[in-house]
Amino acid sequence: MGTVERTFQIVEEVVAHQERGLSFSGVVSRTHLPKASVHRILKALVHVGYLRFDEEGGRYYGDLRLSRLGSEVMSHFDLKGYVRPRLLRLHMETGHTCHLGIRSGDVGTYLDKLESAEAFGIKLFSEVGKSFPLHCTGMGKVLLAFGNPQQSRTVLSRRLRAYTPHTITDPHKLDRELKRVRACGYAVDREEITRGIMCVAAPILAGDGKVVGAVSVTFPAYINADRGIDKEIAAVTRCTAAIASRLTAATG
Repeated sequence: MGTVERTFQIVEEVVAHQERGLSFSGVVSRTHLPKASVHRILKALVHVGYLRFDEEGGRYYGDLRLSRLGSEVMSHFDLKGYVRPRLLRLHMETGHTCHLGIRSGDVGTYLDKLESAEAFGIKLFSEVGKSFPLHCTGMGKVLLAFGNPQQSRTVLSRRLRAYTPHTITDPHKLDRELKRVRACGYAVDREEITRGIMCVAAPILAGDGKVVGAVSVTFPAYINADRGIDKEIAAVTRCTAAIASRLTAATG
């Protein structure tokens, strides 16, 4: 194993234990690298600012320079291009309109959309680049449920607009709904933003468990009445699980 491979192995181990840090002996035991190599690499990483050493606790942590690198990668990460092959597969499997969305502050934003060939006489107002509310859409509820708890509490503390008679506007009821979403791993929009339209959405989770986006399928509500939506739930959750697996593999 070369120096570059050893360096990244050490960085990954330290960052994986960022909450409590890793001691020198902890790094050695987890990487199985020679002590001399570990000492030399740790010293170099601290010197250039990618790791920091807490002298009082005797532990190493990832430092701000490493954090800035990660932020820069994520800010320019082409999630749409990464997800699109799976979104196309989902679209072909279900025949429904499929969306990819992310959170942008207190709203969501559509990153991609594949339109169903069947219009069903109902106009969807989703467009790439357009925002959508978080409290009454499938992707929005997923992003709230799996996102930063403090940000979710901020949304729940505000007046929740009613778009249809099915929109959840009581923050306590919405909080219970979000708990159900976290428990089952997907969200359902039951005509909550558009009458006659339902949606199933699931989160895209990165290797660290953080939600980076959501995928949904949108379809007429009568499908639920006719045969149920187990097919849609299974298809969407399979899709996001495959995306998450690929993300995890790519990020190690």
